[in-house]
Amino acid sequence: MRIPRHVAIIPDGNRRWASRHGLRREEGYAYGLQPGLELLRQARESGVQEVTFYGFTTDNCKRPAVQKEAFAAACVEAARMLASEGAELLVLGNYASPNFPPELLEYQQRRRVAGGGLKLNFLVNYGWEWDLADMQPSRGRREICSGLRSHDVSRIDLVVRWGGMRRLSGLLPVQAVYADFYVVDDLWPDFRREHFRQALDWYDRQDVTLGG
Repeated sequence: MRIPRHVAIIPDGNRRWASRHGLRREEGYAYGLQPGLELLRQARESGVQEVTFYGFTTDNCKRPAVQKEAFAAACVEAARMLASEGAELLVLGNYASPNFPPELLEYQQRRRVAGGGLKLNFLVNYGWEWDLADMQPSRGRREICSGLRSHDVSRIDLVVRWGGMRRLSGLLPVQAVYADFYVVDDLWPDFRREHFRQALDWYDRQDVTLGG
């Protein structure tokens, strides 16, 4: 079976899940923590070498303050949980913004934590404009990549989005340029292992040409 080397996860649907369960919308973020841990373990078991989780975007910070506080707190806890599993962790986002959780500043450079292992990227207060801000025109792929603020993140093979939406929401536009895109209609807090297994099975059936 052909396994993607790098999988990016868009864990969407936390607020909708909370509303459906009679909770305040901001309460949904906490229910997305355990699914992230379970998916990381499953990805490692499957042979995936790099995983990117989309935490929140700079645009998400336009939401009500109570929601901003909730998803920022959830991201801090998620980073702690994911790092405890053993990873080479990089938290990537606009570090200079007041919306970036100060607890995560220590992960501006990739760190081997809990023994290392899987390469793990966590996008927090991330915006594609911020990522591309230092890029300069160049003929060489190496030079283009070095101008990215996300230059330490490799090309994405597979993007999996929960919540039924068909959009990338600005996810790492350079790395995702040739990624296959799989959508799970269920909301992220309803994650099941079969979701990711089906995504991997689907990826195995795709004809990957990279433009060739």
